[in-house]
Amino acid sequence: ARRVDPALWVAQEHRSIWIFQRKIMPYIETPPNIADTMHWLALMQHHGAPTRLLDFTWSPYVAAFFALEQSAGSAAVWAINAPRLGPQCFIAHSWRDSWVPSPQAALRRYRITGRDQVAVGEPYFKNRRIIAQSGTFVCPYDIARPVERILERKKDVIAKFVLDGRDLRSEALAALYRMNITYATLLPDLGGLAQSIAYELETHWAYDPTMEKAARFARNRAYGRGD
Repeated sequence: ARRVDPALWVAQEHRSIWIFQRKIMPYIETPPNIADTMHWLALMQHHGAPTRLLDFTWSPYVAAFFALEQSAGSAAVWAINAPRLGPQCFIAHSWRDSWVPSPQAALRRYRITGRDQVAVGEPYFKNRRIIAQSGTFVCPYDIARPVERILERKKDVIAKFVLDGRDLRSEALAALYRMNITYATLLPDLGGLAQSIAYELETHWAYDPTMEKAARFARNRAYGRGD
């Protein structure tokens, strides 16, 4: 967690959006409207900046990949019943403001004002990563509490699925790899390709590189291709 006084979270969050906007021009040809704060938050989130948004996906397979890829033991997938949740926070608008609304002000435009309200949605104009991941976002109005605490008293809205078992990670990632679900496809840029190489060290079409006996097979194999 970031070492920020909770009383200053909202002000610091607003400031971080302003800084991101001021410095983005070398990296993007067409930035979002300056007043479309939710779109800016989505852009920041998908490139690693800390925001109030939580990454979700409409695909259980994509969720399983992100839960398991870097896990050393048990992993978990959280599921939210979007229709029961209620409000949406990325409805298309034509913003004409010349100022940068705070996230709270942006949410109020969608009539999301309560401390116990959590919205779901994705930008009208989707970037490559959102498209590749079938991505969406969950966005709380109150950033002082975890979403699971905000929603714990609501019936049939949130669930936690624990992915456990010694062999589950290797079996599941191998199956997802065969489905072409990797960092290279979910993050369709050079960074995603580079991240995908970590799993390529663990897999091979002819043998299992994680098994000791595979080393003997590999040493005795004539290499003619880069696979």
